[in-house]
Amino acid sequence: MEIRRIGSQASAVGPSEWFTGQVRLDALMQTPEPARVGMASVTFEPGARTAWHTHPLGQTLIVTAGCGWVQRSGQAVEEIHPGDVIWFAPGERHWHGATPTSAMTHIAVQERLDGKSVEWEEQVSDAEYRRD
Repeated sequence: MEIRRIGSQASAVGPSEWFTGQVRLDALMQTPEPARVGMASVTFEPGARTAWHTHPLGQTLIVTAGCGWVQRSGQAVEEIHPGDVIWFAPGERHWHGATPTSAMTHIAVQERLDGKSVEWEEQVSDAEYRRD
């Protein structure tokens, strides 16, 4: 058993290669092999979002605060709220983040495959980041 106490790990700034806008990353757990699960709490300030990306074994998001947007490639932007649970299938190209006027926090859960849990792509453009 391992207990990770709140505040035992410093928050990190979301790197500009992966995010647009102000993003805070709080690592929650990275399980040791042979387990593969990693979890983080991610807070997006208004207008902040991830770049397009995929996960080799999929990703689950659990919204804990605020109001956000998610989008799968080729689909409409959808609004998400606290208590919503979002599943992206393995290899599904997507992005997620806050709305232009509201911050949003979610817990992200994903698994590693051959040591890798995400494949980052290009930034979401301002034209793509809108809900028509």
